[in-house]
Amino acid sequence: MSGETVRENDPGQHSGRDETATSRGSETVREHRKQTTRRTCVVAAGSTLVLVVVSLLAIALGSVHVPLPDVLAALVGGGSQTQRTIVWNVRLPRILGAVVAGAGLAVAGAAMQTVLRNPLGAPYTLGISQAAAFGAAVTVVFGFGTAASEFASLGPYVTTVAAFLAAMASTGLILLLVTYRQATPETLILTGVAVGSLFTAGMTLLQYFASDTEVAAIVYWTFGDVGRAGWPHVVVMGVVVAVGLAYFLANAWNYDVMDSGTATAKSLGVPVESLRIRGMAVASFVTAIVISFVGIIGFVGLVAPHIVRMLVGGTERHLLPITAVVGGALLVAADTLARTVLAPVVLPVGILTSFLGAPLFVYLVINGREYW
Repeated sequence: MSGETVRENDPGQHSGRDETATSRGSETVREHRKQTTRRTCVVAAGSTLVLVVVSLLAIALGSVHVPLPDVLAALVGGGSQTQRTIVWNVRLPRILGAVVAGAGLAVAGAAMQTVLRNPLGAPYTLGISQAAAFGAAVTVVFGFGTAASEFASLGPYVTTVAAFLAAMASTGLILLLVTYRQATPETLILTGVAVGSLFTAGMTLLQYFASDTEVAAIVYWTFGDVGRAGWPHVVVMGVVVAVGLAYFLANAWNYDVMDSGTATAKSLGVPVESLRIRGMAVASFVTAIVISFVGIIGFVGLVAPHIVRMLVGGTERHLLPITAVVGGALLVAADTLARTVLAPVVLPVGILTSFLGAPLFVYLVINGREYW
């Protein structure tokens, strides 16, 4: 009897049980990681395939239809001269502009949602898009944003700087609320609505005192349209978006830790305040560059990150690159609809994204943090 008692209380048996439990736990973790990696790879491959297919269809469709085999031939230098001109000089800059702009806005939105810990954070909902457009409108009134201006050659550069400064003014207000007032997510969104209304009113005031040509140019900025982006604009946007994405990926671990709470992040040595300021600055700069070239395009930065979170979760190193691909695909698809739904009339893509994104925004507000 005593021998049985000794065997039951044998430390070696407890150690063996602990090792078995630990081994099973490790196997469970490894299996979960494998499943997560497998799912992420499938989603990444699928979203990339969708982007390629949608882009090819977008190049083929338009007022002049180019059959898909002829599109592929023109891309490698074949086909007729007319088809090559349509593909390379008209369609391809527009499509690549939509891909880059959609990717930039989506990455900026995902970064803002993470930095602010707010599932409704995005350049459009926080008023940053409207602020950047106001900065661009100011340059129009002061003679930099119209083709007839004597400073027309400096227009794109001055417009970009002004859009960035205005976007940073809006960003600064948001950061003040987050850092010093501990604003709730609801307060931030309400503040974004107020800031957006303020800058929209500013644009209206500028239009009131502007000439007819300047009013037309300002209104042109409020209509998001990727068709205005030429090859130089696509290159500039591409470089800025790539650098911004690289920055956020380099800080992916820090952002994952911040997701656990400010106190936890600080205890692990993460510089929360400076990381938050830098992240918002980079996201605002990407937003300002995109808007200065294609105008206001709403809700892409809100929709794309949530779609990806529902598919692969919120790990930043997985979320950010796939969000860029999904954002590009969404904007290309929206632009294709804008070009074809009322053909030969071409609608500004910003109108279509607002029509499609506004109901989703309301749905997210009603359902709170269901997808966060």
